Amino acid sequence: MSLQNNINDDFKKEVNNLAKEVSAVYKIGSGKKSITYKDFLSNKMLIVHSIRKGISYSFFNKIKTNAPFTEIEWADFLNISTKSLQRYKNEKQHIFKPNHSEKIIELAEVTNFGNEVFDNNKDFYTWLTTISIALGSMKPIELLKDSYGKEMVMEELNRIDQGVFV
Repeated sequence: MSLQNNINDDFKKEVNNLAKEVSAVYKIGSGKKSITYKDFLSNKMLIVHSIRKGISYSFFNKIKTNAPFTEIEWADFLNISTKSLQRYKNEKQHIFKPNHSEKIIELAEVTNFGNEVFDNNKDFYTWLTTISIALGSMKPIELLKDSYGKEMVMEELNRIDQGVFV
């Protein structure tokens, strides 16, 4: 079974619960009774409203489990301490603030696409942590701290996926 199928199975319940909550509040529909993780990541309106609502720690944990990043890297991306992340884990119903929710979703998008391009977390992480001349001699992971850098990483992943090497 491919990594994408595993992700879809793991996220299906969490994504559908989130979609139902957001759809009920903002009166938007996904058009489907059940949506996949990939459907969620491609529905920009659902993402916008999910970010505004804030995502739960349990949803973050599902994303975190399927991403190649360490706890320290997550804390760095979110600009919070690892101690705060551990505290959130122990809270029963922690909801991330919109700015943290947005960063988590951005990293989920990068991870989802990176795993499609490289077929697994290990190869994707190796690419993320290797200096890239195409990205100004920086490691792609260093660019994931802000939205502009994330877009540069996504563009480079797209070039790799299309076989266009500069």
